[in-house]
This record gives sequence, C-alpha cells and structure tokens, in this order.
Amino acid sequence: MRIRFTPRAASDLAVIADYVRARNPIAAQRVRSAILASLETVRSFPKSGRAQTAPGVRKLVTGKYRYLVYYSVDDRREEVVVLTIQHPARERAFEDA
Repeated sequence: MRIRFTPRAASDLAVIADYVRARNPIAAQRVRSAILASLETVRSFPKSGRAQTAPGVRKLVTGKYRYLVYYSVDDRREEVVVLTIQHPARERAFEDA
C-alpha cells in the first residue's frame, strides 16, 4: 500500500514541524521523522489503527511523540489516505468506536 496525504494532513505535518522548530530546530526533524516512521506500520498493516465512529476512519497513535494520525484505507486504490494529524491535547477530529 502507498501512503497519500490529504492537503489537510500535509498542512498538519508542516504546522507541527514549524511549531516544534520554533522551540527546538533539532527536535522538529525528530518529531516529523517519528510521525512518518509510524506510517510505515500502517503501510504494512493498514487495519492496525483503532476504528473510529466515522465510517472507514482509523486512528494511529505514533510511538514516541504520541501524535494522533487519522486515516482511511482505500483497498481499491491500494492506498492509505492520511486525513489529519493532531496533537493529543487538541480537540479531536474523530471519536473512538
């Protein structure tokens, strides 16, 4: 499966990196890399995330920094579509099923 970011998810990742970079430039790269590395698990195991109440949406909690990655799986196109990436302290876009 390939990974595809929606415009919102791409923006979320950039905003997260910019926010961390303003406080610690070295950490920004680590956070971004950790989020992207977590997506490699989803590439191999697309149903590994927790189902959400919204149909077809799943949630992955990244390992080290605990960001929430919401995604859906398009089996027909063989891709994981990253919908949004959020810090756990923020209001959540979706709810656990």
